[in-house]
Amino acid sequence: MGEENTGITAKAVTPCGINHLVLNVRDIEESHRFWTEIVGLKQVGVLLASRDRPTPPKMRFYSADHDGRLAHHDIALVENPNLPAPEEWSPREGRVAINHVALTMPDREAWLKQLAFLQSRGIRFNWRVNHGVTHSVYINDPNGYGVEFLYEMPRAMWEDDINAALNWIEVLPTEGEESLADRTDTPSFGRRERVPAPAE
Repeated sequence: MGEENTGITAKAVTPCGINHLVLNVRDIEESHRFWTEIVGLKQVGVLLASRDRPTPPKMRFYSADHDGRLAHHDIALVENPNLPAPEEWSPREGRVAINHVALTMPDREAWLKQLAFLQSRGIRFNWRVNHGVTHSVYINDPNGYGVEFLYEMPRAMWEDDINAALNWIEVLPTEGEESLADRTDTPSFGRRERVPAPAE
């Protein structure tokens, strides 16, 4: 029986992206403050009781800014008071199931403003790093999940050798003015000619 007759494909259909992420949190009020006041997401919904769901979990929904529009949600939080107390975040040795959530800033300028804002609020930078595909800072939420703020380097700088770009790394200071500096001479990968980085 041919594939065209059954409607069954020979391989999985590749999704076009990740739609949303749901995080278990110990205290939904504490996490709400983090994801709205520190990360800057907007709460767009809360799970309500209904006939079919008379006692729903404590759950809230949050959206990023999608060119001036809101999503139904990018992140959701579900309160689970039985979660263990958070540990120090580590890219290699953490015990939470989700290592980190990466959030794209609109551009380099917005990213630099967010770094300065985080530092002004006393938020600890766990890791400040330039990757070949992004420039990033990693912090953590109250439950031990890592949160990465990044801006992407131009596609032309990395698309010809994604693996090489993913493996390139420059670790930077996590405190003081040095942690807010951002070089724009990241190398290009897989091309002989140099591709201009974002403007200073």
